[in-house]
Amino acid sequence: MDERLVKNTASNKTRDNRADDRMSAESALATTSERRRMFREFTQEALPTPPPNPEWHYCWLSTTNQYDPIYKRMRMGYQPVKADEMPEFTHLRLKAGEYEGCVSINEMVLFKLPQEVYQELMAEYHYHMPLEEEERIRANAAATPHGVTGKDSQGRPLGMVEGDGFANIVHRAPLSAFN
Repeated sequence: MDERLVKNTASNKTRDNRADDRMSAESALATTSERRRMFREFTQEALPTPPPNPEWHYCWLSTTNQYDPIYKRMRMGYQPVKADEMPEFTHLRLKAGEYEGCVSINEMVLFKLPQEVYQELMAEYHYHMPLEEEERIRANAAATPHGVTGKDSQGRPLGMVEGDGFANIVHRAPLSAFN
């Protein structure tokens, strides 16, 4: 048989296979309504959310973060979560290394903190510290003559405070529970 004919036959089959692949890919596309449903269900969640537990607050900590290392968190009371504690996450069990047996994804390890300690931590960072900063701002404003905080390059006053601008800056809202 002529060799050129064999090659043509093979290339025709290849073209036919490609056409078949294209048709099967097109038929695998979701309908408009199916795509809309998928869009609504789609989340960009790289790390799964642990199930709620009233005794613990869960968070993912990075083993590579130089500015927030895990050993500092552990001194504050954070504890690694063992895969045995969460049956729904056993497939995320770390098989070797410092956190062997813990729930992990890539460089992230799941940790838990007792709710009592979590509430203290959140109150400090999101209630007490902001109020202290407001107090400093108010004290600095009160210490400047007539509320002037400086002058620009042409000698005009900057930051003039009109009326009682700083009088109500520190509004003490009641401390509430954090989620």
